[in-house]
Amino acid sequence: MRKLIVQAWMTLDGVFDADTMDKWFIPYRSEERDEIISETVNNADAFLVGRTTYEMLAPYWSTKKNNEDGIAARLNSAPKYVVSSKLQDRDATWNNSRVIRGDVVDEVKKLKKEPGNRIVLMGSAKLVESLMPADLVDEYRLMIHPIVMGTGKRFFREGVSVTKMHLVRERPLALGVASMTYEPARD
Repeated sequence: MRKLIVQAWMTLDGVFDADTMDKWFIPYRSEERDEIISETVNNADAFLVGRTTYEMLAPYWSTKKNNEDGIAARLNSAPKYVVSSKLQDRDATWNNSRVIRGDVVDEVKKLKKEPGNRIVLMGSAKLVESLMPADLVDEYRLMIHPIVMGTGKRFFREGVSVTKMHLVRERPLALGVASMTYEPARD
């Protein structure tokens, strides 16, 4: 069965707002951080995203033809599953994209049973929240940036279901960024 891996970048206070990345993400770029992002993307069999994340990523990455940032080729060639009640299949024009509607939990269970190793869920906090109670997430790869924004969209919002985690890997990176990998505690 394939693993579902959540990849999320955020601030110390959990802000992952794309509109403010110029303050909390871009200033902390390092070779180490880029390597971790590349490793996660390039080892994915498929990508799972919500509509908002898809609409942010597709116009940018679909135009890349020279494996920019070491991940464009994988992002463009791998299957992409977009969870949306608004999009139609004809709207998912990024190469190898398919829209998932209906019972998301059931559809993700089916995806996990398909051949392969890893499905990477990028960003898409609402989607993550919907999959957590069904115990479908196998790993959380969080990249924590050393800044407190105080306001903004938080990855784990108030009211998310209680989920205990085990730390399985930690790695301090340049500029105070921390790469933390957790698995849900299944005890």
